[in-house]
Amino acid sequence: MTILYYTRIIPIMALFLLAAQPATKPRQEKADSRPKNIILMIGDGMGLAQITAGLYTSPSGGLFLEQFPITGLIRTHASNKLVTDSAAGATAFACGCKTYNGAIGVYPNKKTCLTILEQAAKAGKATGLVATSSITHATPASFIAHVPDRAEMQDIAAFFLQTPLDLFIGGGLNYFKKRLDGRDLYQELQNKNYNISHFEEKKLAQMSLTPDRPFAWFSAKEEPASIIDGRDYLPLAARIAPTFLKQRSGGRGFFMMLEGSQIDWACHAKDGERARREMLDFDAAIGEVLRFAQADGETLVIVTADHETGGMSIEQGSTRDSLEIDFATNYHTATLVPVFAFGPGAKAFGGFYENTAIYDKMMAAWARE
Repeated sequence: MTILYYTRIIPIMALFLLAAQPATKPRQEKADSRPKNIILMIGDGMGLAQITAGLYTSPSGGLFLEQFPITGLIRTHASNKLVTDSAAGATAFACGCKTYNGAIGVYPNKKTCLTILEQAAKAGKATGLVATSSITHATPASFIAHVPDRAEMQDIAAFFLQTPLDLFIGGGLNYFKKRLDGRDLYQELQNKNYNISHFEEKKLAQMSLTPDRPFAWFSAKEEPASIIDGRDYLPLAARIAPTFLKQRSGGRGFFMMLEGSQIDWACHAKDGERARREMLDFDAAIGEVLRFAQADGETLVIVTADHETGGMSIEQGSTRDSLEIDFATNYHTATLVPVFAFGPGAKAFGGFYENTAIYDKMMAAWARE
């Protein structure tokens, strides 16, 4: 199919952010420098073709990803399948273990594995989760919950009351309010002093985030809209979250996971235009995080994917104004996916390794503090 590119349909926020791309490469950190903060950014379903589609159609002529000095490749297989799903893929990042497809924060024997977010919270660091899916969806869930099946959304939501979480932004309000057990987790979050709101993006932009209270914002009752249908809160969330977490950490550092969830959904639907737009939205969020990390000097940023989706390819006859995009499947593939790293500790992320090593390398970077 032919994917036409029109700059006028790019959201205004994304155009502004991409136009603000720094002209010079960020400085490379010294080999022995150490991060205080870690931001892991996951483009769900993002393979090289998805990145390429964004690259050649970006209004600025490039991507923020190009500014990362360190690149690597990871194998994404699950413990039981060569082709992983987001639950097993994210659990590999969160816990450093291979597990079965559908598992959320558990080993193949279904015993709980402690996540990097939980360990950060135990160490007194601030923690945050941001997604363009339900916040109870497989990727964000894998950093805070422990259930044998990713479909157990109401069970996943209950974990948000068990682990100290300083900030979360994403959909899924109904899993907190309309529950079979009768609990109102939204009210319970308010009782825990959360500064909490939902739905209107202008509220997210206007809310006063003070570090004395944890912050939560629900973007939808269930799943947020696509970028094609007007959703554009991810770059804004990427702008406000790191500064808030740094303030809230009191100098102890923070861990944040941010997911561009719907690159995957677009590729499942074999919708190349939507995939391209979701990729540019994710890159705009990367730009916001990169600017924070450049100014902060103590933040390690890792960008990767849990898997590739769709077997996406850019076909013969494509131009910058018109991409010919095709898909080999409507599911995930076992294709290797890239890793990009910037900041103190970034050099450890170059090379070729298992997805579980993302966890190992993040923990090793903090162990050197």
